[in-house]
Amino acid sequence: MSVDNFKIAVIGLGYVGLPLAHAFSKIYEVVGFDINRERIKKLNQCIDVTSELSKEQLSEALEKKILFTYDEKYIKDCNTYIVTVPTPVTNENKPDLNPLVKASELVSNFIESGDIVIYESTVYPGATEEICVPILEKGSGLKYNVDFFCGYSPERINPGDKDHPIEKIVKVTSGSNQQIAKRVNDLYSSIIEAGTHIAPSIRVAEAAKVIENAQRDINIAFINELAIIFEKMDIDTMSVLEAAKTKWNFLDFRPGLVGGHCIGVDPYYLTYKAQSIGYNPEVILSGRRTNDNMGEYIASRVTKMLAKNNIEILKAKLLILGITFKENCPDTRNSKVIDVYRELKDYGCNIDISDCLADSKEVYEEYGIKLKSKLKFSDYDCIVLAVSHKEYINLKFNKSTLIFDVKSVLTNFTERL
Repeated sequence: MSVDNFKIAVIGLGYVGLPLAHAFSKIYEVVGFDINRERIKKLNQCIDVTSELSKEQLSEALEKKILFTYDEKYIKDCNTYIVTVPTPVTNENKPDLNPLVKASELVSNFIESGDIVIYESTVYPGATEEICVPILEKGSGLKYNVDFFCGYSPERINPGDKDHPIEKIVKVTSGSNQQIAKRVNDLYSSIIEAGTHIAPSIRVAEAAKVIENAQRDINIAFINELAIIFEKMDIDTMSVLEAAKTKWNFLDFRPGLVGGHCIGVDPYYLTYKAQSIGYNPEVILSGRRTNDNMGEYIASRVTKMLAKNNIEILKAKLLILGITFKENCPDTRNSKVIDVYRELKDYGCNIDISDCLADSKEVYEEYGIKLKSKLKFSDYDCIVLAVSHKEYINLKFNKSTLIFDVKSVLTNFTERL
């Protein structure tokens, strides 16, 4: 199979799959498949609710070589299948591989001799060959590395970041043998301007991905712990960090909430695998505990601030700005802002939440919260800036209103994390 002969099916059109399908469609014939019919309908209307692609980008892609569909028959004639479905965790923080299993079962119905199945979904080392390959073999009747082949190229999408599109981020690639590794690398090299790195095995590529976010999680946990310590010492954390980062090799991390379906989830995939082979990863799990407890800590800081300013907690009216898991992104999955909200509710506060990017219907279905659309800041005793959307950074607040700046981006804050 030459590079020119790739006919690609991208399975899953979320934050990862859609930009990938769009990038490949500039060169290849691409079928973008998703089981969410409403998502497909919107994409065919050139509407991307994730805001990763513009109307113009979608229109251009549809005019060229891309088909968005929920109909399985359209992926039948493809020869390269790229799986980009979510890999969440359960309520017990165990890997939830159901989307990956379902996607593998789907693909197994269509792969033929010579086809390649590439996984981008974040997993623990070994999952592709231990979980996915047997499903592909069973459903297709074909033999792995004889009739069909696999690759793994971990996603590196940064939702909401327009400065680093997929083409400008170095891509790790791998294959089930050396020849397939080269084919997979050639495929990605044709669209990735930043270059590629061929990992020596699928397991190495899987491990590289899962440690990227585990490393960030641990570093943020360290800074969050510093914020807790410095608050008890009456020292401003951001002032300390500004001073420390004047050293050339100091790592520039900030305290805050760690949610989403990457940094707040991926470390649990690695710890799950580590525990399954008899090792308890203390550092990674300690970092997770610290970050998972930050919602409770921030809520306690807010109530202390109210008390110091003689505002009765049970009568306090609060506004939380932002409920997405990160700035400049509409994704509310696994947002830790909800932890702050629930803790403050438990204290008895009267709370509104507003978010200029989040889908109000989605927020209500997920959390049972009705977002506030029309705001009058003077109606509130306290405003908690939880997410630093660019629209919020230069807002003018009432001088008498208390401001707790979780993201440490405001100049007119009362207290900050």
